[in-house]
Amino acid sequence: MPLALLALAVGAFGIGTTEFVMMGLLPDVANDLGVSIPTAGHLVSAYALGVVIGAPLLAAATARMSRRKVLIALMGVFVAGNALSAFAPDYHWLLAARFLSGLPHGAFFGVGAVVATSLVAPERKARSVSLMFLGLTVANIAGVPVATLMGQHLGWRATFLGVSAIGVAAIASLALLIPRDHTHAPAGGLRGELAALRSLPVWLALGTTVAGFGALFSAYSYITPMLTDSAGYAGGSVTLLLALFGVGATAGNLVGGRLADHSLRGTLFGGLVALVVVLALFPVLMTAQWSAAVAVTLLGMAAFVTGSPLQLMVMEKASAAPSLASSANQAAFNLANAGGAWIGGLALAAGFGATSPAVAGAGLAVLGLAVAALAYAVDRRRQGAGVGAPGRLVAAHVPPHAEHVHH
Repeated sequence: MPLALLALAVGAFGIGTTEFVMMGLLPDVANDLGVSIPTAGHLVSAYALGVVIGAPLLAAATARMSRRKVLIALMGVFVAGNALSAFAPDYHWLLAARFLSGLPHGAFFGVGAVVATSLVAPERKARSVSLMFLGLTVANIAGVPVATLMGQHLGWRATFLGVSAIGVAAIASLALLIPRDHTHAPAGGLRGELAALRSLPVWLALGTTVAGFGALFSAYSYITPMLTDSAGYAGGSVTLLLALFGVGATAGNLVGGRLADHSLRGTLFGGLVALVVVLALFPVLMTAQWSAAVAVTLLGMAAFVTGSPLQLMVMEKASAAPSLASSANQAAFNLANAGGAWIGGLALAAGFGATSPAVAGAGLAVLGLAVAALAYAVDRRRQGAGVGAPGRLVAAHVPPHAEHVHH
């Protein structure tokens, strides 16, 4: 695999760290800025809103630019947003800085996925995407715990300065390692990218992402009360257990990338079925500490097996607009985060018990399977009508003069 994928992974590591670290810093931020914890919680929402708005907007605005330059510029915005967070004088400035930090998130992963697949042979496209996402999953194992400890001992502002330093390292890596001859967008520009998003298969792929990852976040958003109230863990043990989720997510991401290169749709269906089973078993698995630890690990594995296949499928269905569609998939991921947490909260509020968000998540995963099955049926019908062949990534985004880099 090309070293350029390492540069993308470094950027993903920084983004993953800043996205999830705020959850652990909320009490410190709230105390320092004189706001309540629920009010400080809006800082998490502001970042997610930045992702949802920035992903398609920035991808569309940069459709005709060199992808290498776009990636570097996006990391520049990321560094600026985190630096402004570190020096924010009050809550409202921090809210704006968090929104700014979220703007480049989706576009970076979207454009990065297109660049990653253009650097490898066709039979390794899913693995290349999974290696970029490796930075995101490793952030949950190492980046978030270390950044949280830094914030607790040196102050929360030091955390965002540290994340800014990771962003600077990512910019240097991108400038050094991303080849110039693999980064030019197709000549169709913004109009061509937008036109490609009118396809039903693209929206079905995005819908699968919303339902599938909504299932994950329905449970994961309330994993702490499950572990403490149902499994009987002490509050101090939760951080270690969340690192187990990161281990499972990393393993699932790598396995999913390898399997998807052999069978894209088979890996997607298998991952969603596994997610249904794991979430449906949560009420049983959360009755003992050892099985609860297993459940958290399996949840990460089952969910992230589908990450690379979903990203690749969206790119496949919008081969004339891979950057915009790939970025839109990241916006869908964050909609899944918000929607899944909301649905899981409804189950809790209804009094169905601590593990009820996981059962609600299982229902969402079934919905994801149904959308994926509908997408498969539409593909079969279009294939029969000669519209296009499903299951194969069209490399229309690779310029004619670009050849694969072999290392």
